[in-house]
Amino acid sequence: MKLPEAFISRMHMYFEEKGRLSEEADFFASYEKAPVHGIRWNRLKISSDSYNDYMKDMDLQGDRVAWCDGGFYTPDVSLGKDPYYHAGAYYIQEPSAMLPASVLGTKPGEYILDMCAAPGGKATRIAEDLRGEGLLIANEINAERSRALLRNLERCGADNVVILNEDPAHMVKTFRSFFDRIIIDAPCSGEGMFRRDPFAPKSWEKFGPSSCVPIQSNILEYAHEMLKPGGCIVYSTCTFGEAENEDRIHTFLSNHSEYEIIPHRDLPGVTHDDEGMMRIWPHKTEGEGHFCVHLLKRSSEESSSDDPRKTTKNPGSSQFVFVKARECFEDFMKGLLTEEAASSYMERIRTDFILHKDKVHMLPLSEKLFSGLKVVKMGDFPGEIKETAKGRTFIPSQALALELPVESIRPSRFFSLKRSDERLLRYLRCETIMLEDQETEMLDQGEYVVVAVEGLPLGFAKVTGGVLKNLYPKAWRLM
Repeated sequence: MKLPEAFISRMHMYFEEKGRLSEEADFFASYEKAPVHGIRWNRLKISSDSYNDYMKDMDLQGDRVAWCDGGFYTPDVSLGKDPYYHAGAYYIQEPSAMLPASVLGTKPGEYILDMCAAPGGKATRIAEDLRGEGLLIANEINAERSRALLRNLERCGADNVVILNEDPAHMVKTFRSFFDRIIIDAPCSGEGMFRRDPFAPKSWEKFGPSSCVPIQSNILEYAHEMLKPGGCIVYSTCTFGEAENEDRIHTFLSNHSEYEIIPHRDLPGVTHDDEGMMRIWPHKTEGEGHFCVHLLKRSSEESSSDDPRKTTKNPGSSQFVFVKARECFEDFMKGLLTEEAASSYMERIRTDFILHKDKVHMLPLSEKLFSGLKVVKMGDFPGEIKETAKGRTFIPSQALALELPVESIRPSRFFSLKRSDERLLRYLRCETIMLEDQETEMLDQGEYVVVAVEGLPLGFAKVTGGVLKNLYPKAWRLM
């Protein structure tokens, strides 16, 4: 690989100044190796004691990623077409990039901000850690990338997630001292992408670290304003220069004495400096490379008496329309879910239900908080209310099928296919599915059913006689 001369010169100076010239040859030789690939099993859907079973089922062999529960190294194969991928059972992610969200240490019930969230590797991991409690706000400034983020979060079955398409500068007023934890996978010069992206070296030469440093500094300042005292920031990049990494943190700490670095335990393949900043080097472990640091904001500041999380709910429509729409949604869920699961879901509807025109949303706080911001996804989007010849009808979304726990769905509304069943690929291609007689007898006629692979939901279909009318989204169709 032809590397930029300026990059070679700078890295030579780095190793020389650190007294590590013996590593230089190995570092540059790593760029001649093939890129490293990995997947991360989704703990919302797959239990840790099942990882190896699923790996075997997919005929995959790979070591675990030391710094990420559920992370595995995988060969360079097309894993985006497997039915398990479409069910959100795993996320395809470069192993080094699994480190920051693991370091963040999200707890259920917390309010988390992913400031630079697309395509969703870190956001999906955070959603796993939240376990449906609290809130994740995943922001992406690029509109096209925010749509990819939406699909990835919906596929993984994440709920209590808001996706924004905003400049962080516009978010500060709304979310001042709001978040328990903030993760910043900062825009960077991408030196860790050189092996994976043939255009990355040219991009580095055109833009380089100097164009990224001001952006990184600004993002850190915005994060400071939006973080609660006592909260944490994880800052990371996939580049190697100190200007975008250690120097950014030193400058930030010199301007904000209330912060300190949280050191982490040693992990195979992750190096730590004396201050507690972490690096993954491509010549020292299997990974493309990453920088990561965990910062604590000490709680010496006085907290505001106003809690921005406490805002009054707004029905979003006339009270009559709101109540009728909620009743329609409740009726649908009572038919889809088991009695016990429906009872629990009704409690959530009573507190989280929001109606915008005909769209149903579920959010644990008021949508008024997001007024003036560009919202891509307002919490959960279970579906919409339509007026039909039969009256008011609830139409479920793809996201609803993917986020429901399997055990909460009535057996007569759940149709699971073996991974070897040829009808599975027909479903993912949006084609009609023919049922066998005994399968038809098991399912509720004329109703929406959740179609699954080996018990993992994929989407909805509607039963009509011995036929499943395919409702898999055309935009998600397997080609």
